[in-house]
Amino acid sequence: MLRLVLTLALLDPTVAADVSQRSIPVRKVLTPGGDRLGFAPVPRPYTGARRLTGVLVGRDPVTGTHLMCGGSVLGSRSRSLVLTAAHCLYNQGRPLKQLAFLPGYDRGSPPLGVWPAVRTWVPARYRDRPYSAKLLPYDVGIVGVATVEQQALEEVTGPGLRPLPTSRGSSLRGLELLGYPAGKRYPGTRMYHCLGDAVEGTSEGPARGPGVLVTRNCHAAAGGSGGPALHGGAIAGVVSSSSPLRDRKGFTVLTRLGDRSFTRMLAEADEAMLLRKR
Repeated sequence: MLRLVLTLALLDPTVAADVSQRSIPVRKVLTPGGDRLGFAPVPRPYTGARRLTGVLVGRDPVTGTHLMCGGSVLGSRSRSLVLTAAHCLYNQGRPLKQLAFLPGYDRGSPPLGVWPAVRTWVPARYRDRPYSAKLLPYDVGIVGVATVEQQALEEVTGPGLRPLPTSRGSSLRGLELLGYPAGKRYPGTRMYHCLGDAVEGTSEGPARGPGVLVTRNCHAAAGGSGGPALHGGAIAGVVSSSSPLRDRKGFTVLTRLGDRSFTRMLAEADEAMLLRKR
């Protein structure tokens, strides 16, 4: 297990990623062609789970700042749900406005359309408390999007990804992280991926909640939040945060999807979106 006592950084997409030095040792980079952070561009055209991954954009109603995170289509009965990180739906505690999801986003183009958000869900404890490392296990959010031209999201993208519940203390090998890093060496408009193995990460304080997964093979940069961590065609976690990019032994924290609060939130979101269509 990795004890999370180092300073953690939320992956703020407005902050340029300084990747002038290697933070993932060469021996730990599992991605073919992986860079200093373990990431490499995803080959085009995007297919499979990569086609279901895209960007979530929104605007801070106070500052007017536009923010961008990753997201992925989540399989559901309503066929209208997107999975992301909870902190991607807020900026300094304020809910973002004008949220929209762009699946398969590539070089500034949304080939599968723009899907406006109509409602969002995050765990109550994340929404009602100031950010701290203890909230990392709950940094997951769901976005319900509108139908476009009388079509639901999954009717255009194909079937969404299923969540893969994992229990506290378990490890996973062969994860693939997807996202749109932005910064000095990343355009913010192209999908990147990183292959990694993950172990349980613990935080200070009582051992409560679902825990988190931590990979030392990938060091997510700004803009990478909300992207999926895939395992066997399912989503095992959501990219939440990382150690600072100056850390030469960098790591990425993934929020698990195995907690009861996530299961309840998913059921509530799916039912609410089904009711909108009746």
